[in-house]
Amino acid sequence: MYEFDKGAEASEWFYEPKTQERCWPTRIDSPEKTRSEKKQKELYRGIGQTSLKKGKVETMNTATYTTEDLVNQEYKYGFVTEIETDTVPRGLNEEIVRLISAKKNEPTFMLEWRLKSYRHWVKLEKSQAEPKWANIHYPPIDYQDLIYYSAPKTNAEGLKSLDEVDPKLLETYEKLGIPLSEQKWLTGVAVDAVFDSVSVATTFKEKLAALGIIFGSFSEAVREHPEIVKKYLGSVVPYSDNFFAALNAAVFSDGSFCYIPKGVRCPMELSTYFRINAAETGQFERTLIIADEGSYVSYLEGCTAPMRDVNQLHAAVVELIALDNAQIKYSTVQNWYPGDKDGKGGIYNFVTKRGKCLGKNSKISWTQVETGSAITWKYPSCILQGDNSVGEFYSVALTNNYQQADKCDSLLLGDKCGAHTFPYLEVMNSSSQVEHEASTSKIGEDQLFYCRQRGISPEDAVTLIVNGFCKQVFRELPMEFAVEAQKLLGVSLEGSVG
Repeated sequence: MYEFDKGAEASEWFYEPKTQERCWPTRIDSPEKTRSEKKQKELYRGIGQTSLKKGKVETMNTATYTTEDLVNQEYKYGFVTEIETDTVPRGLNEEIVRLISAKKNEPTFMLEWRLKSYRHWVKLEKSQAEPKWANIHYPPIDYQDLIYYSAPKTNAEGLKSLDEVDPKLLETYEKLGIPLSEQKWLTGVAVDAVFDSVSVATTFKEKLAALGIIFGSFSEAVREHPEIVKKYLGSVVPYSDNFFAALNAAVFSDGSFCYIPKGVRCPMELSTYFRINAAETGQFERTLIIADEGSYVSYLEGCTAPMRDVNQLHAAVVELIALDNAQIKYSTVQNWYPGDKDGKGGIYNFVTKRGKCLGKNSKISWTQVETGSAITWKYPSCILQGDNSVGEFYSVALTNNYQQADKCDSLLLGDKCGAHTFPYLEVMNSSSQVEHEASTSKIGEDQLFYCRQRGISPEDAVTLIVNGFCKQVFRELPMEFAVEAQKLLGVSLEGSVG
């Protein structure tokens, strides 16, 4: 017998009757779970032609699916968690910056850095230095109409263990498929959960600490490891780098901090899940990852947000530092709310991500899967400073309706979409080897017709074409998150990751 399981892999699949989501059947081995034939027929009613043979459900979908059906799936993570919050007043000035720093109990050097960043941002705003060169379009942002800090209310002493986390928060992450209980989480994955402006939980901290690995919230690192933070903060993305980097440096909230000591290979994947919940707020996380000599770490971030008719701003900064013979693998599965079919709402995703291969033989690899946000303005980059250092990039983005994205590899689905790229390479070393490859593809009617003539359904034809386009990128994702990336694209990529 089989039952619905949206996460499992199997050789057969079918569509769920109500949502028309693609599902994989999974075996029910225990006798107590076995359904009667009558219940099985009721369960699969409406799918298409159904038959039961030797305890096995065989289905054949008879509906017609098009490219438009594929990309017009409803956003599944648009719910809001009703929870009491602690917020700062609307607007941005030096008092707000000081208040954010005070709420985080930061040392003096951190407040001074924030204030210096804020004053630089004010000069940029007055000179209208917000980037205009990208081929994206949006109305002017009123930066004085945003709330720059919002966090779930806790007791005065803060959270000391997972047992003290509000049950509503735990329920939220369960609903998102990110259980914060270590017993329920994927084997070999540690997660830091960021809710609006704060980290609410980090799993497997003690296990990692036994190896000398520091993994947790950025705020915690500032208080407990100020010497490391002070040494590397802003060394890759200085506050003066650009308009949004300056804004982030002034008001940044929680992100993840990771330090891998010399000669240590991190035994599990590290992951951060960012969730925007509060209305009229922005999220400004900052992530800092340092791989010391001869170390290795693989890190993945994911994100979602509620469905709202107004836009919200997400302006993050990520800094990666790889020392001698160290390697960092950084993966992103981005699924911010993209807005509705008429272009209302959605997240403005303005992010600066940069890695520095500081040591000899160091390597940084970026892998991105982008399916969300109303606007994506993001350019991961690498500074190859160390001898024989390597930087790699793998990226795929799917846009729909009014979504806008600046990307180098584009797959166009539909007759009203476009792709705009601005690759930039700066080489100041005559012995360096730098390669750039970008591609743009469009699913054409001739491709679909070719597949249909060979008995392939329209939906499977789209799957086949998208699979070929995305195959190289998905191979670079950690195996634990391949299923998540497949779901976001809404296609089966079985066999393309491994």
